[in-house]
Amino acid sequence: MKLSLDLTVASRPEWVAAVMSDFPAFLRDHADCERKASAMAMSFVAKYPDRVEIIPELIETGLEELQHFQQVYAHMAKRGITLAKEMTQDPYISALLNLCHSDPLRRFLDRLLLASIIECRGAERFRLVSNAIEGDAELKDFYHDLWTSEAKHGNIFVKMALLYFKKDQVYSRLEELNTAEGKIVDSLPLRAALH
Repeated sequence: MKLSLDLTVASRPEWVAAVMSDFPAFLRDHADCERKASAMAMSFVAKYPDRVEIIPELIETGLEELQHFQQVYAHMAKRGITLAKEMTQDPYISALLNLCHSDPLRRFLDRLLLASIIECRGAERFRLVSNAIEGDAELKDFYHDLWTSEAKHGNIFVKMALLYFKKDQVYSRLEELNTAEGKIVDSLPLRAALH
């Protein structure tokens, strides 16, 4: 049973160029994304406390994302880069959340599947960043390790969805959301940010 997904649209080389042209801004945004990812995992625990089968893995994921934030912050501190004063709204995430159904059960499925897609997009982009970094082996290795970690998280959320929903429903909706995500990625302006 396939738990991962293939993104429908690849990130453009121009996105990598935008990131590399302002890496401090990218690091700030990346730090914010890791904090938000940790909070998102814990929000599942808060909103769905009756879904006991997935709580341990959600806690583990939340802690891992918080550890990623700690690691990004260490790279920032070493370079004299401060955190952003405010976490701004992410247009990519906002557009994805607009795709969610409003009824509670289907919204739960959509949020799990979108979490999977977001993690897979993160994995793809961390791989691109790792490949583009020159002259800083430590930073290059860090983004390589993040790439493999994010790919694993994508699998976790699909696996969670399959605990509560029929396989056909999960994969059909995953395909719909994945196609919509590709259109969103293509429509957003390029910036030195993860999304």
